[in-house]
This record gives sequence, structure tokens and C-alpha cells, in this order.
Amino acid sequence: MPDQKIQEYRDSIDSINLEILQLLSKRASVVSQIGKRQTEMGQKHYDPTRESEMLEKLEAANPGPFAGGTIKQLFKEIFKASLDLEEKQDKPKLKYSRKAKPENTTVVVSRGDVRVEFGGAEKVLISGPCSIESWEQMESTAAFVASRGVKLLRGGAYKPRTSPYGFQGLGEEGLQYGARAAAMHGQVFVAEVMDTRDVELAAHYADMLQVGTRNAQNFALLKEVGKAGKPVLLKRGMSSTMEEWLLTAEYILSSGNDQIVLCERGIRTFEKWTRNTLDLSAVAVAKLETHLPVIVDVTHAAGRRDILIPLAKAALAVGADGVHVEVHPNPATALSDNEQQLDFAGFDQFMLEVRPMLGWK
Repeated sequence: MPDQKIQEYRDSIDSINLEILQLLSKRASVVSQIGKRQTEMGQKHYDPTRESEMLEKLEAANPGPFAGGTIKQLFKEIFKASLDLEEKQDKPKLKYSRKAKPENTTVVVSRGDVRVEFGGAEKVLISGPCSIESWEQMESTAAFVASRGVKLLRGGAYKPRTSPYGFQGLGEEGLQYGARAAAMHGQVFVAEVMDTRDVELAAHYADMLQVGTRNAQNFALLKEVGKAGKPVLLKRGMSSTMEEWLLTAEYILSSGNDQIVLCERGIRTFEKWTRNTLDLSAVAVAKLETHLPVIVDVTHAAGRRDILIPLAKAALAVGADGVHVEVHPNPATALSDNEQQLDFAGFDQFMLEVRPMLGWK
């Protein structure tokens, strides 16, 4: 049993602790009001002159037994916590966050009676060529992948290429081919848009608009895509952090469109044996932090067709809502990214291995 006198002192300390806690809470309430007023006036929250004045007054009024330096250090911690409180309340609630919307968002892409749902019980598979090169190429690919159960056809009509001399896509003609092929084979069509001037045209033909990695922080484009009234496939920037990626989604959400599918497609690192480095941890984190569906583009992550199957399995195992993989009738003759696209036989092998994880009926 502790000494009775010591116990009395401890009881006194407990009482004083509660008094300090009440005063700290009262102080925090006043700090919160100051912070709101500063925000209204467009002022910064941190004022070093004001902090110095308060510390000098406290040191001058210090009755001991703590040294002046100790008092300063204690109150600096209180000031720091107060500043954090002001800045936290100043932040808007981000629409992508589960704090703003705890339940999952389901994204629906449709054309007539055809309906594809991201975030449902079944996983989604997006397939098609990197670039739309001709009507024959697009129609034969659409027919093939549709026969394997793929309802979402992809194809690039506008191609962002590293070299200005590379194949840049067929533009509106390519969009026409993609939309026509999808309609013929009971599919919906997703196509990338690169320029604000092309958003309306792309939205006329495509059922879902893609924002590619090179345009992930093209903020004017993100706003226009957000206002287009179509679901959006939003790829992660090749050098974007998680925060930057999710804030690109915020641009679209803030334009009134919550029909966004996040797409992890690998980030740029020093590794040379793959085109990019697939960040599966980003998929897991995005599923925890956001209510939006998340898929993985294994084709652009790998840059090589021989590891697409294990990457797709890993993506689905970590919780991805679907997989994006490129298919071409004859990859050797493809006008872009020929080393990473599957031929029809390769796609059949891919489906044999991956289909059980898709949950397709």
C-alpha cells in the first residue's frame, strides 16, 4: 500500500491534471475560432511574432520551480498542437475519401442493353489493342474478346507518344471504328482523350473516357472530363504519389462526376527489366482510403507479355476490381507497343489462368 501522504499528493495531482485538461480544451476552442477567422480573412495561421510574445510573457511570469527554458518547451508543444488543429479544420473534406463517403461507389458503363459494373461482385476485364489502326483490326479484336466474355473494349484513337514521329492515332476515324465494333459485338467502348478540345467529340463515341498517365495532372482536361457526363478511367501518373493520384480524382469529383475508376498502371523507377514498376501496395491503400473502384493495367506496368498472367493474378489477389490487358491480332505488326500486347492465342492462355479469379458466372 502506498504511503497515505503520497496518495493524497497523487489525488491532488489527478485533480490538477483534470483542471489542466479543461483549460487546454478551453484554449483549443478559442484557437479554433481564431483559425476560422484567419481563414475568412485569408491570413496564415502561424504567426512567429505572436508566438515569441507569448513565450516571453510566460517566461517573465514563471513562478518556478520549472526553469524558463522548460516552460518554453512545454508551451511550444501546446502551440504546435494548436496550429495542427487550425490547419486540420481548414482542410476541405476530400470527396474521394471514405471519410466523406464510407460506402463503396459503383461505376456503371452502359450502351443500350449492355452494362458493365465496376465495384460489384464480378471483376471487370478491359481488353483491346493499344492503338486503333484500321477497321479490320478493331473489328476482329472486338469479335474475339467478346467471344471470350469481355464486355469492355478499349482502343486508342489519340496516342500520346514519346517521339513526335511515332504513330499518333486515327483521331475521330478511330473513335468511329471503336464505337462501331463495340456496338456490333455487344460491348461498351473506352477511349483515351488527351485534349480539352476533343472531350466533347470523344464523349460522343466512347462510353467511358480514359485519362492517361501523361495527362494525369492536366488539370484543365480533368475538369472538362468531369463535366462530360461519362464514366472516367483515371490512370495514375507515372511519377505520381498516392496523394497526387487521388487528388487528380478530386478534380473530376469536384466537377460533379463520381463515376471514376482508378487505374494503377505502374510507376517509373530505376528498374529496366519492366517498363514500369507495378505498385500493388497502391491498390490496397486506394481501396482503404477511397470509395472508388480500382483496377490494374498489367500491360503498361510490365511492358512485356510474358509476365502478364502473374501480375494479373497478384492484382486481383490484392483486391483490384478488374484488370486492363491489351490484345492485338498480330502484335508483331502493331504500330505501337508491340512487345507488350497479347495475340489471340496468348489471350486465351491468359483467360485460362485468370478467369477463375474474376468471379464470372
